Amino acid sequence: MKPGLPKGTRDFTPAQVRKRNFIFNILRETFELYGYQPIETPAMENLHTLMGKYGDEGDQLLFKVLNNGDFLAKADAEALAEKDSRKALPSLSKRGLRYDLTVPFARFLSMNRNELAMPFKRYQIQPVWRADRPQKGRFQEFYQCDADVAGSTSLVYEAELIEIYDRVFAKLRLPVKIRINHRKLLLAMAQFAGIESLFSEFTTALDKWDKTGEPGFVRDMESLNTDADTIQSLLQILRDGFDHPDTREKLSRSEAGKQGLEELKEIQLLGGWDDLYNPVAVDLTLARGLSYYTGCILEVEPTGFDMGSLGGGGRYDDLTGIFDYKGISGVGISFGAERIYDLMEEAGLFPPLSAAATRILFMPFDREDLIYARKWVKQLIDRGIPAEVYPEPTKLKKQFKYAENLQLPYVALVGERERKAEVVAVKNQKTGEQKDYSTAELIRLLKD
Repeated sequence: MKPGLPKGTRDFTPAQVRKRNFIFNILRETFELYGYQPIETPAMENLHTLMGKYGDEGDQLLFKVLNNGDFLAKADAEALAEKDSRKALPSLSKRGLRYDLTVPFARFLSMNRNELAMPFKRYQIQPVWRADRPQKGRFQEFYQCDADVAGSTSLVYEAELIEIYDRVFAKLRLPVKIRINHRKLLLAMAQFAGIESLFSEFTTALDKWDKTGEPGFVRDMESLNTDADTIQSLLQILRDGFDHPDTREKLSRSEAGKQGLEELKEIQLLGGWDDLYNPVAVDLTLARGLSYYTGCILEVEPTGFDMGSLGGGGRYDDLTGIFDYKGISGVGISFGAERIYDLMEEAGLFPPLSAAATRILFMPFDREDLIYARKWVKQLIDRGIPAEVYPEPTKLKKQFKYAENLQLPYVALVGERERKAEVVAVKNQKTGEQKDYSTAELIRLLKD
């Protein structure tokens, strides 16, 4: 049988896993630094939990899991005969692979509401699955890295999440621009232009601005039968930008606009974007078209690279309402781990990382050397130092090749001379320097 992988999935080599874990570890350390707690949810959810939460397109992209055993035994025969997949689905599948981490989080909150201290700060780093068309940078199985706060309307958390974005990308040495906007400012724009009834369509058109620019936005608005004067009034605001006095005046004409301006000012006062490593800017073209956002919205884009967003998020109200847990407001962000990895690989930003954690390889010449080396390895491992011995006495060229392939920093040559002197000859693989070490000396060297 010829080996192969399902479409849109990948294997990761040891070196790739090390690099991915480098990113994940920085995320975990930063989340923990701000008091976020880790949770995990199952790869599968009940299908009724997932269906209808992502729109019609999302429902089509859900991976459905066939019922156990003879799944046709209780299938809807009439639906099968009619080849009606929608009608047949409830009788064929009761579970699906999770599409994102947000809906499972909402379900988790609802089920564990009595055990969780509110506000609840959670982070989650797990794979999700979408039956999307695979292409460059897009896969059917990929990791999401989310941080959310549920059960509070405090703007402290918006400021905190902006800081988390800034701190993570500074640690990764990846320069970014953090864009911020407010859904109430978008509503104020729609109200100023007299198209409040088209608010959803307006934000959807604006959400494409990064890809289609001003011409694409105009075409989309024209397709909604929006008159030229209305379109021009919107374009004037977008061209002038947030800091223009005319823009502030126009936005403040509505109650929604006043609230949006006040909240952004409060976030800034709370340290939201002052004295950060990366620049933060209010961008009125930022829409994040998902309708569940109700307040501040965020997006992170790399500077100096031709790549889309590296993360995004925002404030949402009634996150758990669909699970009969009403009135829970939340705010959260997500990191695009796959894109971050690709950019760091392209820019050579990963530190030197060996495929193995091993710090030193012992290289025996004969069987007695092998026994001697095993005693040394055990002493190092007992002290928490990763070490191994080549499993059989063989040509040094072969043993050195093994060490080079794993990019090990040190090798220890073990022969009759070393055994009699109760030392090992340690070679630094980077500098080529070789020196005899006693057990205590070697432990000190490898602990540094």
